[in-house]
Amino acid sequence: MNRQDFYDGKMFDAYQYMGAHRKGDVIEFVTYAPRAEKIAVIGEFNDWTEEFMEKDGQSGFFSMKSSAAKEGDMYKYCIYGPGGRMQEHCDPYGFEMELRPGACSIICDLKQYEFHDKKWMVNRNNGKHSPVNIYEMHLGSWRQNPDDENGWYEYDEIAKMLVPYLKENHYTHVELMPLSEHPFDGSWGYQNTGFFAPTKRYGKPQQLMKFVDMLHQAEIGVIMDFVPVHFAVDGYGLRLYDGTPLYEYDNKDTGESEWGSCNFIHSRREVKCFLQSAANYWLEEYHFDGLRMDAVSRLIYWQGDERRGVNGTAIEFLKDLNLGLKQRHPDVMLIAEDSTSYPGVTKPVYEGGLGFDYKWDLGWMHDTLEYFQTPPEYRSRDYHKLTFSMMYFWNEQYLLEFSHDEVVHGKATILQKMYGDYEGKFPQARAMYLYMIMHPGKKLNFMGNEFGQLREWTEKQEQDWSVLKYPIHDAFHHYMEELNRIYQKETALHEDYDPDYFRWLDCHQEERCIYAIGRGAGEMMLAAVFNFSDREQEDYELEIDGSWEGKCILHTDWDCWSGETPKGKEIWEIERGKETSKITAALPPYSGMLLELTRDKKKTLKTKNKK
Repeated sequence: MNRQDFYDGKMFDAYQYMGAHRKGDVIEFVTYAPRAEKIAVIGEFNDWTEEFMEKDGQSGFFSMKSSAAKEGDMYKYCIYGPGGRMQEHCDPYGFEMELRPGACSIICDLKQYEFHDKKWMVNRNNGKHSPVNIYEMHLGSWRQNPDDENGWYEYDEIAKMLVPYLKENHYTHVELMPLSEHPFDGSWGYQNTGFFAPTKRYGKPQQLMKFVDMLHQAEIGVIMDFVPVHFAVDGYGLRLYDGTPLYEYDNKDTGESEWGSCNFIHSRREVKCFLQSAANYWLEEYHFDGLRMDAVSRLIYWQGDERRGVNGTAIEFLKDLNLGLKQRHPDVMLIAEDSTSYPGVTKPVYEGGLGFDYKWDLGWMHDTLEYFQTPPEYRSRDYHKLTFSMMYFWNEQYLLEFSHDEVVHGKATILQKMYGDYEGKFPQARAMYLYMIMHPGKKLNFMGNEFGQLREWTEKQEQDWSVLKYPIHDAFHHYMEELNRIYQKETALHEDYDPDYFRWLDCHQEERCIYAIGRGAGEMMLAAVFNFSDREQEDYELEIDGSWEGKCILHTDWDCWSGETPKGKEIWEIERGKETSKITAALPPYSGMLLELTRDKKKTLKTKNKK
């Protein structure tokens, strides 16, 4: 280990030296606790009696070799801080932990699993010019195991069910809520104690590796939520690790988060190495294809509050983290969950940015959901809530999301948020999701949204799959499947960050609540026309520059989706001229139609689809 790199905050592989590792015939334990007076290792291999580690001068490092310890043994550190007070801790760099409420680390050999995903790893990319349709999920509540007291399936068992589901529904990636070990189920993994240990809830580390491997072999990318902002307060974790604040601030004002957890102190270089190594660990050892970093606003500004000013050391940490990860893994996705307007989040570090690939578009999400919650008589007033996002869209590389945060704790599910009664919510949701697909930006949807979940999400229950026995939910599920298929197939929808691939065809129908969007460049274009009012618009006309012909490839009101329009009945026509083409359509309430248009090279004067 190059300790100078550790002290300078430059390491991304500290986990290869810290923790418990086999060295020949012995297991070597190494930890860093600069203010500790002494440290002992207790474990199954020594009947939980203290064996004291050797202190390496004033370096802050403690180490011990054991010929009795072996893979699979549980262990802890007994750390005596200043004044002799002792606290048992799990290993900050431990690769495995026991299931809560247990708090022991477990000696684990990461090399026991051999990946078979070379083809995927060679060809993967960060998705900038490809379809990215992410299915966000919580592993413990997607489906629950009736034979397990907690309802959990193991990682590889979930993969066997998940792979065909994702393929059938045309998702390109899955995003997993945090899998780092955590003591409280209700934190959903966002308050960690084991930053290098996949949660034992769903099995062993090798089973998680197999999970990722199985998805890669099915050509599905795997992203994991990563939490570089704060950690759990449990005494056996990182809090007061050497008897003093080591990973956290030493005062409550900056040291305690709004969730009651401990904030990392990113100005400490040892902490930088810890978090950099943890992020790299999941990409390197588990082959994850990306990290979605939680609560980035709390790194940019002190406590996430712009009035408190920019946190310069945390920003430098982010830049160093992202730059180092991209140097080691240029093809992974780094995604920021950031609610601020801080500029340059998705610009490369060498251009002065923070170095993320994508940023969640939380403004788009809030405006869109508020619009569809609004009674139709007020939508003319709020018309430009749906156009405002394109005023700032080109500033960053945004990802559109309807995440778990939007369907919990009194917020209502996405379907419930739609205005009106039960049956009136479905046509609005179908039209809204078509609008989402047509809007530039990669896509993310939380589990349950795809079939119209009505109950708010909780980690304690599996998704309400039983609602699929109702025809209206089943039809909605098939609609989402077809919409995802179109998104995955149509290349015009994949160039999200090139302004040539987007244009408003009509965004000034305030009184009628009609919008029209065009996606694509060159000889082909996808055009979507929306009526978000509660009235039929019988005589809508749209002129488009150029001579075009086309067909309707999806209508949200088709009867196969439980709409009112018989599939196959044409309710639109196109009249081609030499310089412009005119589309005339009858637009049902709360509907959207998707047209595939191609340029008419012969420029014949007129073609008509029968009404």
